[in-house]
Amino acid sequence: MKNDSLKGQHRINEQIRAKEVRIVGDEVESKVYPIAQALRLAEEHEADLVEISPNAQPPVCRIIDYSKFLYQLKKRQKEQKAKQVKVNVKEIRFGPQTDDHDYNFKLKHAIGFLSDGDKVKAYVFFKGRSILFKEQGEVLLLRFANDLEEYAKVDQMPVLEGKRMTIQLSPKKGVSAKKPQPQQAQANTEEDE
Repeated sequence: MKNDSLKGQHRINEQIRAKEVRIVGDEVESKVYPIAQALRLAEEHEADLVEISPNAQPPVCRIIDYSKFLYQLKKRQKEQKAKQVKVNVKEIRFGPQTDDHDYNFKLKHAIGFLSDGDKVKAYVFFKGRSILFKEQGEVLLLRFANDLEEYAKVDQMPVLEGKRMTIQLSPKKGVSAKKPQPQQAQANTEEDE
């Protein structure tokens, strides 16, 4: 069963080794009890004594049905996982002497990636002797970052790593560019004909 991964994490009832425990919960007054009295209280409520914070002094326990406790934990973990945002990193590759047309084409793609909420990692790849043009590569990447200034902020300035010079950009919050939709308009006119 899926709860098996959570089952071994908490001590319950007689597994609790502390001499006294702090009990928290709705049905019981929150205070410190000797372990024998805490176990008796749990038995009276027909529930389990579950140690939820073993590192506290004294350890914190709750009187609750253990299977219900595991269900609540699993549900909370699932909600937290659903709230997490997955960040994609899109890479854009340049040569040290990239032409203006290619540069503009890649700039449009970067704007699209940033408006979708993705990070952009742009890099200039130096082949063979083209490493001599590393200044041109740095200028190209700084120009790229400058052109994307209204869409992105720079996470990492240009850095030379081996034969690659990279720059990392992340989207600005609250600024989203509208995606160009000329392709859809063309597709609709072709279907009408």
